[in-house]
Amino acid sequence: MDDARKGPLAGLAIMEMAGLGPVPLAGLMLAEMGAQVLRVERKDAARAFLNVPPQYDLDRHGREILKLDLKTDEGRALLLKLIGGADVLIEGFRPGVMERLGAGPDVALARNPRLVYGRMTGFGQEGPLAARAGHDLTYLAYSGVLSMIGRKDAPPAPPLNLVGDYGGGTMFLIAGVLAALVERAQSGKGQVVDAAMIDGASMLAAPFFGFAATGFWRQQRGENLLDGGAPFYDTYEAADGGHVAVACLEPQFFAEFARLLPLEARFAQAQYDQAGWPDMRAAIAARISEKPRDAWAALFAETDACVAPVLSLKEAAGHPHNRARDTHAARDGFTRPAPAPRFSRTPGAVSEPARPATALARFGITPEDAERLAADGIIGDGDASTN
Repeated sequence: MDDARKGPLAGLAIMEMAGLGPVPLAGLMLAEMGAQVLRVERKDAARAFLNVPPQYDLDRHGREILKLDLKTDEGRALLLKLIGGADVLIEGFRPGVMERLGAGPDVALARNPRLVYGRMTGFGQEGPLAARAGHDLTYLAYSGVLSMIGRKDAPPAPPLNLVGDYGGGTMFLIAGVLAALVERAQSGKGQVVDAAMIDGASMLAAPFFGFAATGFWRQQRGENLLDGGAPFYDTYEAADGGHVAVACLEPQFFAEFARLLPLEARFAQAQYDQAGWPDMRAAIAARISEKPRDAWAALFAETDACVAPVLSLKEAAGHPHNRARDTHAARDGFTRPAPAPRFSRTPGAVSEPARPATALARFGITPEDAERLAADGIIGDGDASTN
């Protein structure tokens, strides 16, 4: 891990309180934008139900790892001292946990008035459900978003944990933290960012609230333009069991699709006649089932028909477009997404596996302090590879 960090956030010191899900992804992204991220892990904590080898554990890449005994007064005092030297703190505990550690926002901001204190929860810091446990699917269910995802004749489908955890969580936490940093440059003051996954998932669905209010979007999933209800915005099985994604919403793109597939003129001339959608779907499905996935990919490759092969993760990393853009990066035999977004003048860099915390001076801890704390058992042995 290079201490001479590059990227638009170079020089920024961030503390990440260890956890699972959206906060670690935020830590990775911020580190790859150039921030110095110190991940504080409980000295005696296990890695819950995950046990990922270090070279694959992106929840810890790009950070220095400090194992801290938060059960002791000295450990909690050290946590506050670290906070005093940080620009940003991000945490994903239930409401009240940081307060019980003596490092809640009131205490932290009193010690460091410029601190941006990013809090990630499922339900937010207050409200009837604030203290309840949950996961991505829980928050999507309460937000109303889950009701819209899935087939008409099937239960709502879990969209991995991309929408609640990472879309409504990670991305809104990062947006809030960066917005607070911009404001701090004007006011000189920090503040608390309350990023709740239920709020973020709801905000992601903002256009659909508008669609529903106008009657354009029906309550029944699988009957709408973007949920698989439209036959020209769906996936189809090819002859070899692979799948093809068809997404030709605009009339000019649909016309190109209909010409090359081909579709009968009666379908090509009535794209948005919903009465004809069942027959159109059957016709598209029958035609695509006649050839293997990659034959269709080749046929549509040079067109604007918006047809694509459904690739596996491994296939995606090898696709010519992704290779040309260096969309993925390889480290130690492990292929992963490259940092995003990209910056023209201050590019970030792919992070490497975590290492023990050594560069603590930015957070107010001298090497002598660190040696003494290790000898006293307040901080761990520094083995960042331990899961």
